[in-house]
Amino acid sequence: MRRHYHGYRDPANARSSLPSCGGRILFQAVNLDLVRSFLVVLEEGSINRAATRLHLAQSTLTRQIQALEHALGGRVLERTSTGAAPTAAGHALADGMRAILDSVDATLANARRLAQGQHDQLRIGYLLYATGTHLNPALAALRRDHPEVKVKLVDLSPGEQIAALRAGSIDLAVTGQEGGPLAGEFYSRRLAQLPLLAVLPDSHPLAARPVIKLADLRDEIFVGSPERDMPGRNRWVTKLCRRAGFRARFGPETTSLAQAFSMVVSDHVVTIVPDYVQNAPAPGVVLRRIADTWATWDFIVLWQRGRAGPAVRAFLEALAATTAR
Repeated sequence: MRRHYHGYRDPANARSSLPSCGGRILFQAVNLDLVRSFLVVLEEGSINRAATRLHLAQSTLTRQIQALEHALGGRVLERTSTGAAPTAAGHALADGMRAILDSVDATLANARRLAQGQHDQLRIGYLLYATGTHLNPALAALRRDHPEVKVKLVDLSPGEQIAALRAGSIDLAVTGQEGGPLAGEFYSRRLAQLPLLAVLPDSHPLAARPVIKLADLRDEIFVGSPERDMPGRNRWVTKLCRRAGFRARFGPETTSLAQAFSMVVSDHVVTIVPDYVQNAPAPGVVLRRIADTWATWDFIVLWQRGRAGPAVRAFLEALAATTAR
């Protein structure tokens, strides 16, 4: 997810105002606007294009970069035939500061909402097909018990949910087993372990069976998922298939469940999904329950570490109550 940094102040006096200690500039004194300007230069690959995007004169932006380099004690950019590129120090600065700036932006946005009295806004990233079975009942309970809470729903892939949670643009992510490895980064709660369904072309020989075993799919090609959008899904499928006694093979990739269903029909591949999609309309495919009881999908909710606000706590209680039924 590309970050756009804008609205910077012109730190024209940044160089003279930076405090020093023993002849060294303190890193803590670096104006974050200087770093934001530097990141825009990296995104654009050119000081000239970055200055246009930031609505600054090129000379002003050049002075900002010089002030940043002065504060750090070395160059972060070098001119190239096509524009500007980061030095080793510039790479290190960009890698370390992006997450810090995202955290600062999220903190300021949250403080701004609280200062404006928006105490009961809840932004939820969710998986589209999970709404009917799990999310909608929790939202109905939340509205009944806490009508003051304003909810904003954002349909995002698991990878997009994680990026949005890191950036502070959502408060909670209602996701799948992709969130499991992030338990150390966010608070997490497993809401349920759901059985699995095999998605097959309706002409497939296995389609005649009401229930199949995962091992029955040993000769099939599975729909793949790009790591960026569905982190860990291919590894999860691989692990399940290995336990069933065979090695998973992957074909075309997609981030969309609807497109995965289309691939099942057009390419005669298969996929496995949690049973909350059992009522999803899918012409040309059949969904068959997988009999292996150990083959499950974790339904997880993630939220930011720190003290959860009343709206977050209320929704977590409603979600836990409805998924437990």
